[in-house]
Amino acid sequence: LKVHKGKKPIGPDVDFHDLAKDTQGFTGADLENLLNEAAILAARANRQAITAADIDEATMKVIAGPEKRSHIPTASDKKITAYHEAGHAVAAYHLPTQDRVQQVSVISRGMAAGMTWTRPDTEDNHMSRTKLLENIVMLMGGRAGEATALDDICTGASNDIERATKLAKNMVTRWGLSEELGPVAYGSDNDEVFLGRDYGHVRDYSDEVAARIDAEVRKLVEEGYERALAILSENRGQLESLAQFLLEYEKVNEQEFLQIMKGELTVESRRAEEEAKRRKTAASAIDIPVDDSADDNAGAVQED
Repeated sequence: LKVHKGKKPIGPDVDFHDLAKDTQGFTGADLENLLNEAAILAARANRQAITAADIDEATMKVIAGPEKRSHIPTASDKKITAYHEAGHAVAAYHLPTQDRVQQVSVISRGMAAGMTWTRPDTEDNHMSRTKLLENIVMLMGGRAGEATALDDICTGASNDIERATKLAKNMVTRWGLSEELGPVAYGSDNDEVFLGRDYGHVRDYSDEVAARIDAEVRKLVEEGYERALAILSENRGQLESLAQFLLEYEKVNEQEFLQIMKGELTVESRRAEEEAKRRKTAASAIDIPVDDSADDNAGAVQED
């Protein structure tokens, strides 16, 4: 990061240690692209230095592609996306093993209508059974958010369900983490890959065992979904507050997210802040002539 930083001016709110955590797995080219994108964003905004907000946006652009501002979703789609992403984020907030929520957005990027971005505090090589189970809960939080708030579900959770199912299947068949089937690996890989597809996976177990595997995978995913529903039901106020904020402002950063979770930030309080700032700016721009014969209060601007 320091090599690619070069002579780019970096603002005081940018922490390279945090950035290093956020960019685990990035190549040198990715890091160079990230800092170049951040510099472009700062220049477009006429800033003298790269800010943390520039870094966050550049990181998201490298990870998920640029924002599709030209794509304007319908009001219905935007509402579904807001509750979906809020479901992921609120579930993650209440799951001890989950990474911190860095950003939540309902702005389309790539193939995604919205995104909940989390980041780890540490780089762990091993994952516990508890963390894997809570990963499934977090993945199913999007579908649970829709069901909790909208009394209906849609196709938007297809990728989440696919990932949750794959994770549960690996727990059962590869990592020996199923209490029902025990510490046994089912199936074998001979590393034969053709056209990007793994044809080397060999099933070496009976139909009875296959049925037990399917049942256990289904159980893990369904239990994860039920737990997500329970979390969001118990914290319905947080789900609503975050979804409404996303509908109004489209994305929240980590600090805003934590404030919303603690009840310190709402759409109404943000609107009040914006109105106070607008009135202050308007008042300072008014050139009020002062009559020397008037009393000392003649030039004061009175705000209701």
